[in-house]
Formats: sequence, C-alpha cells, structure tokens
Amino acid sequence: MWKLKVAAEGGGGPLLRSTNRFVGRTVWEFEPDLGTPEQRAEVEKARRDFSDHRFQRRHSADVLMRMQMQQYSKGTPLKLDLPAVKKLGEDEDVTEEAVSTSLKRAINRVSALQAHDGHWPGDCSGPLFLLPGLIITLYVTGALNAVLSSEHQREIRRYLYNHQNEDGGWGLHMEGHSAMLGTTLNYVALRLIGEGPDSGGDDGAAMERGRNWILQRGGATYTTSWGKFWLTVLGVYDWSGNNPLPPEMWLLPYHLPFHPGSS
Repeated sequence: MWKLKVAAEGGGGPLLRSTNRFVGRTVWEFEPDLGTPEQRAEVEKARRDFSDHRFQRRHSADVLMRMQMQQYSKGTPLKLDLPAVKKLGEDEDVTEEAVSTSLKRAINRVSALQAHDGHWPGDCSGPLFLLPGLIITLYVTGALNAVLSSEHQREIRRYLYNHQNEDGGWGLHMEGHSAMLGTTLNYVALRLIGEGPDSGGDDGAAMERGRNWILQRGGATYTTSWGKFWLTVLGVYDWSGNNPLPPEMWLLPYHLPFHPGSS
C-alpha cells in the first residue's frame, strides 16, 4: 500500500534535499506490508469506484490521501459522524442549529486533512502533458527503471487509463476533450513503461483505441511543437521537423493558428 509521508526527511530518496526540513512537502512511498487487510480492501474499493465512474467524475478528489489523513496517519481512525443537515427547501427557514451543525462538520473535515507540519496537502494531477516528459527523459537517460519502481509504473498506467477519454484519446488535462498533444504523449509514455500495442485498460484494448485516435487524425506528426520536441528527444522524429519559435510569439493572441500553444 502507498503511504503519504509529510515533511519527512529522506522521503523520496537520498537525492531529495530541503532547506526548510521538508516543511510543506508530501511524498508517496510504497510499503508492501502497510495496512490491515480491511484497509487494503477499502483502498481497492475506492480505486474501483473511481475507475467505474471516471467518465462522470473525472477528478479523484484526493480520495486516497483523504482516507490516509483521516484514518491511518493519526494513529486512530477519526470519526466524522456529525449528522448531515438535510437540504432546505426554498421556503424553509435556516435555523441556528442547522448553521451550527454545518459549520462543525466543515471545520471537523478540514481540520482532519491538515498535516502535522501545519499545511494542507493537495494533489496536482490535472495536466496530462507533464508526466510523459518525465518518462521520456528517464527513458533516454537510461534511468527509467532505477527511478520508477514497478509499483510506480503500475500506478502511472492506472492513472493514464483512468483519464483516457471514451473516444480513445487523452486531453491536455483530465477534464479536456481529446487532443493530439495529450494523446500522442500519453500513448508514447505507456509504451515506454511496458505496455504493448494491443493491450491495456479493463478490456485490454485501450492502447489500440489510443493509436486509432492518432491515426484517424493524420498521425503523430500533427501534434503541436511541444509534442514534436519530445518525440525528437526520444529519437522518433527528426530535429528538422521542429520550427524555431521566437519567444515574442507567446505574446500574440492565443486564437491565432501559429501561436506556440495553439492546437
């Protein structure tokens, strides 16, 4: 099971340094023997619930982090058992008791999620164009398996498949429509961490759907300049296909088709 280490020296490995004793830093580390069978079952249920409803609720809402902050990291489970206030009708009066109960529930919940060093941890998993760059860099430097353990790679696959759109592509972010940049980079990232061309996902056809999305729209060379750059770093696209971009072009209106960020 994964353990959230907050402001912990050594969290993330011996190469991670801090000038403030890791205050405000959170790192997930895998501990195979962590948790009771009941806790592990609860984690797996949360994972499955998210995967089953991923097209209706695109963001995980930090469920695993919240579970650990509320139950596992504080020694004893925290009971958030204040009664819920029923939704008031349009003509119903707001009572003092309802306001007081709602405030207590909110304060209790927020307090439970505060880390011991004082900050509130949070996830930043929305962008879908950053992780592939890390994977490509580790691959070309020969450090992929040294930095990313088999458990890390397993979670990366789970994350990317959970945020694959129904049409087979990936967006620029987890709630976005499929785009050539997101689809190309995430397809490549999955191949680099061991996925075959015709595998993946619950039905074993996620990679095929991703590849078809790319091919049906002209191929990976139709990706944006950032995507072409990463493909070139990987060695599957020639540097001559990359156009130099004067930095002043970023100041142009975004809607122009030759804007560096336009897709």
